[in-house]
Amino acid sequence: MQLNPATFWRDNDTQRPPLTAALVREAETTLGVQLPPALLDLLRVQNGGYTNEFAFPMPPPTPWGDDYLLLDELFGIVPDPTLRTTQNLLDTPYLTAEWCLPPRQVLLAGDGHTWLSLDYRAGPVPAMVWLDADDALVVPVAPSFEAFLAGLVPAGQLGA
Repeated sequence: MQLNPATFWRDNDTQRPPLTAALVREAETTLGVQLPPALLDLLRVQNGGYTNEFAFPMPPPTPWGDDYLLLDELFGIVPDPTLRTTQNLLDTPYLTAEWCLPPRQVLLAGDGHTWLSLDYRAGPVPAMVWLDADDALVVPVAPSFEAFLAGLVPAGQLGA
């Protein structure tokens, strides 16, 4: 499915700053990685928040039981601590330590027990993985963020 960045996002109440080149530099410096261009394209439309609910088909069996991975949110880049949001890529270092997650991750979505992440352990082009903090699982999802986006479908198509 070809995603349209303009229709990717749902209305969100949380105030977030618009994505600027300075915010991208700050995030990439803080996280020690180069973020995928396709991710930045989405964040330029809206700097994180709730999506229009997409699903990524997964081959069964999956540890979570469904044959898809739901993407109902995507973290943004929010450096201002006075703007309270739980959807912030810059929280990755803290959350990685707090939940004993593998190194070289950039968390894109999650609830504290499970996460969708960019995995930079193999090099500068990250794979997409699903992390389960409780069971210490790392499940491959897609070879890149771009491949992940290309595989997304509206969640309703998969019964999500």
